[in-house]
Amino acid sequence: MAFVRKAPPWALPERTATPEAVWSGRRRFLAAATLAGAGAAAGCFAPSAPTRRPARTEGLRGRDAVEEAWRAHRGRYPAPRNARFALDRPLTDPQVAASYNNFYEFTNDKARLVEEAQKLTLRPWTVEVSGLVARPATYDVDELVRRLPLEERLYRHRCVEAWAMAVPWTGIPMRAFLDLVEPLSGARYVRFVSFYRPEEAIGQRDASYPWPYYEGLTIEEARNELTLLATGIYGKPLPPQHGAPIRLVVPWKYGYKSIKSIVKIEFVARQPRTFWNDLQPHEYDFLSNVDPRVPHPRWSQAEERMLGTGEIRPTLLYNGYGAWVAHLYESR
Repeated sequence: MAFVRKAPPWALPERTATPEAVWSGRRRFLAAATLAGAGAAAGCFAPSAPTRRPARTEGLRGRDAVEEAWRAHRGRYPAPRNARFALDRPLTDPQVAASYNNFYEFTNDKARLVEEAQKLTLRPWTVEVSGLVARPATYDVDELVRRLPLEERLYRHRCVEAWAMAVPWTGIPMRAFLDLVEPLSGARYVRFVSFYRPEEAIGQRDASYPWPYYEGLTIEEARNELTLLATGIYGKPLPPQHGAPIRLVVPWKYGYKSIKSIVKIEFVARQPRTFWNDLQPHEYDFLSNVDPRVPHPRWSQAEERMLGTGEIRPTLLYNGYGAWVAHLYESR
C-alpha cells in the first residue's frame, strides 16, 4: 500500500510565507556589495602590496565580528532550508526583527539594545560542555559550525510580552550536537548558561538580577527535532542583539527560554533552576510552554501582536507546534 502523507493543520503551504526572493534579494545585494567593496579596496592598494595585513579574527566585537563570521563561513550561509518547517504567516521584515528584542544583559530599553549589544566581543567564542556527558570539552563555535550540519528553518517566535515574529533561523539541530557530545543515561536535564562580562554588558552591572543568565530543558525537550542551536538568521550569522554567536531556539516555548550567547552547556540529573523562575516563580515556570489558556498574572496570553504589521492573531497552543511536542507533556 502506498504511503500518503497528509499534512497536519499547522504545516501550511510554504507559499503562505513571504517569497524568499523578496527577503533574500536584499541579502544577495548586500553580499554582492560587500564583495564589490572589497574588490575596489584591493584595487586601490594593489600597487602597494606590502601594506596588506592579515585579517584580524580575534577580539572582534559587534558588527565587525559578524562580518568576520560571514567571511570565515562563506558557503555555509545561507544554509539549505528544511522544507518540513512551514509557516502560516509572512516572514517578519529583517530590520524590524533586528530592532525589537529583549536582552537584559545590555539594557531593558529596546530602543538602545542594538547599539549596546555591539560592545560584546564575539570572536573567539567557546562553549564548555560538562556534567553527565561522555565527551566533556570546550568547543569553539567556529569549529562547531564547520563540523556539524547547518540548516535553515522558518519558525514562529513568541515573546511572553505577547508580541511575535516569524523568522528564518539557521543553526545546528540540537540532536546533532547531542550525538557529538553523547549525554550519559543519567542526564535528565540540560542546563544552559550565558556569558558574564559586565565590562561589556552594562545591564549586568545591575545586581538585582542573578547574572549570568541561565536556563534549562529536559533531555527529551533538548532532543526534540524542533530544538535548534541557532548561529544565524536571515541567511547570515547572528547579530549581537539576536544572541550571537550561538543561542538556543525552542519555538514552542516563550522567547525567554531560548537563551542567548551561550558559553556553557551542562548535563545534569536534577531539574536546574532557571533565571526568570528564580526571579518571579509565580509568573514563569520551568516548562514555559506557549499556552493561550493560561494568562500571565499581569496580562492575557490569548492573542499576540505581529512585529512590523501590528496584526493581532490568536495565540496557538505550543505556538502551533503541538504535533511535535504535545507528547512530551502527556503525563504532566
